Amino acid sequence: MDGKGSRPSVRAVAARAGVGASTLRHHFRTQHDLVDAVLESMYRQALPDERIHDVSVPADIRLTECLSGLLTPVGSPEQAREMWRQLFRTFVDSEQREAGAGYAALVRHARNRVESWLEVLEAEGALPAGDRAFRAIYLATVVDGLAVARALPEDEAVSHYEAAILRAAVNAVLRLPWAPTGATSGPEA
Repeated sequence: MDGKGSRPSVRAVAARAGVGASTLRHHFRTQHDLVDAVLESMYRQALPDERIHDVSVPADIRLTECLSGLLTPVGSPEQAREMWRQLFRTFVDSEQREAGAGYAALVRHARNRVESWLEVLEAEGALPAGDRAFRAIYLATVVDGLAVARALPEDEAVSHYEAAILRAAVNAVLRLPWAPTGATSGPEA
């Protein structure tokens, strides 16, 4: 995609991968499948999640570190800040439908990643069983808010409290009985 959110052609992607367009279509039936595969690969490379499995470290620290990785997936905090600015510019400035689909895919993969971390903590008994999807949405919403704060002109108060905000959200998820009262059962409700 270029800075305006437009999609490259199937031929261009295939050429870049060094395969024919029909081979690419054989492995990725739709552009959605291709985008999902690319995003999953990017998340695996940029955000390895071995740390969540390290039971020698308290669960709240592990989960906070993993969430912090979502905020700074590349380089230094300043490089991550610029990445967020460009990412939001791409999605906010674009009037193309593909940009919305791209943003939805990023959100879906981030939430899936958070849910997988919560699943690990539930399995080891560090997190009581509960509505994992709701918890993941809650934590992702906190991360999204911090990402927006990073993308905007720096607010010293938010950046100063960023780690404490993440820890507070993690502690809320780990320590409170989470059954959303009064909430709908999900997006389909």
